[in-house]
Amino acid sequence: MELWATLLCALVASLLGGLYLLGAFRSRRPNEPPLDKGVIPWLGYLLDFRKNSSEFLKKMRRKHGDIFTVLIGGYYFTFVMDPFCFGAIMKESRSKLDFRSFASKLVLQVFGYKPIQASQSTMHALSMKHLTGDGLSLLTKATMGNLQKLMFSKLSSGDEKRPWQEDNLFHYCYSIVFRAGYLALYGTESHGGVDNEEEANERDLVNSNQLFNEFRKYDLLFPCLAYAMLPLKDKLEAERLKRFFWSTLSVRRSCQKDNVSGWISDQDQFLVENGVPEYMRDRFRFMLLWASQGNTGPTAFWLLLYLMKHPDAMRAVKEEVEKVLRENGHEVKAGSPPTDITRGMLNQTPLLDSALEETLRLVAAPLLVRAILQEMSLEMSNGTEYVLRQGDRVALFPHLSVQMDPEIHPEPHKFKYNRFVNPDGTKKDFYKDGKRLKYFNMPWGAGVSICPGRFFATTEIKLFVFLMLAHHDLELVDGEEEIPAIDVSRWGFGTMQPVRDVRFRYRRRF
Repeated sequence: MELWATLLCALVASLLGGLYLLGAFRSRRPNEPPLDKGVIPWLGYLLDFRKNSSEFLKKMRRKHGDIFTVLIGGYYFTFVMDPFCFGAIMKESRSKLDFRSFASKLVLQVFGYKPIQASQSTMHALSMKHLTGDGLSLLTKATMGNLQKLMFSKLSSGDEKRPWQEDNLFHYCYSIVFRAGYLALYGTESHGGVDNEEEANERDLVNSNQLFNEFRKYDLLFPCLAYAMLPLKDKLEAERLKRFFWSTLSVRRSCQKDNVSGWISDQDQFLVENGVPEYMRDRFRFMLLWASQGNTGPTAFWLLLYLMKHPDAMRAVKEEVEKVLRENGHEVKAGSPPTDITRGMLNQTPLLDSALEETLRLVAAPLLVRAILQEMSLEMSNGTEYVLRQGDRVALFPHLSVQMDPEIHPEPHKFKYNRFVNPDGTKKDFYKDGKRLKYFNMPWGAGVSICPGRFFATTEIKLFVFLMLAHHDLELVDGEEEIPAIDVSRWGFGTMQPVRDVRFRYRRRF
């Protein structure tokens, strides 16, 4: 009898311990945000959040207001929807709010890379060195050359007007921008002399196309991979793709390339100096490829699509491009070679900048997460103060709370190419409740997790669009076709992608 009693007590203790770990006994403490655990222990709202994060957060906001804590896959996330609180969260010390622990688990899961404990400030400084200032000028020139190689290499000579060509817009934009950025960062085939230059260029075209096709396969698996929800067949495919990229982007192969960017080579040298083994450095390069090229092509797609669907926007931006070309002595004429666009020319396009910013407002939807390392308080804009519990995570979803707020951006679902620029070309300010906002569009994140490659990414997109508008006539095959819906499975991972592609046609103007 005593044995059965002991076993029963052990069973009950185990059951209670399991329920505790699953969060069944958690309750809201005084001054904490509203708590909503859902009905399924541990899972909580994981399935709802995974199905459509934006709709789920809209529902929770209507139910609880601008701050609430929800259980998602064993973690408690406090979502803050009040943009006037963003500054306090972004500026909070790393001793209280930490980005790295969350990011480290994610990159290990999706890229196989285990981040080192070395100084993050050094890695950030290397990105600033090569992705801004003089470093960015060098990358701009390299990207420009590769865009010309990809876009114009197969065109016939002569000054006759070229025929229309048809293609899928998303695939075309993603492929060209991805491949140009990859070649600019990871280097080009060595030709060992002028006589072999044409052959080396052809290998660049073929190899970069193969790499892009494999990247798209991985890209389609990425959301489920990040949530650890891949079925067995897709898991095996994801592992195959990882091994392909680790090999293709490897340090050993890089030694055989010309024109490898300083951003890649200097970061690799830093890893070497900190004792990172070669196989892990290969994985690091794969992570950099996705970070640098996973969002630029899709953004270029949306920008060109919005311009083609809004003739007034297309006309205004095209006139600006032509004006910049004329004023810099690069006017496109019959028989002229592809234009060399400089970084200085890209700084003279306030309307293109605004159109790009508007595109990002509509389709960029990152989820910004911090781990709460110490209990802390957060004051809302209405004066109410809440306590954030140690061990939880605090999250921002700016697409919903800022970018689609009709008070900040009137008619938020409409594309307005000049939304972000004043008539005199200066940048606009934005307000909510009569107060000026610092954070009114956050496609690149903010604070310590802000994308260090945002200037290079913007440059890639603008170079591509600039070339397309300068040298081509563009139109949709079906001018009445509706803009496709976004793929809701990708909420939180950067620029959204369409559920289907769109046919378009283009031809050289001269």
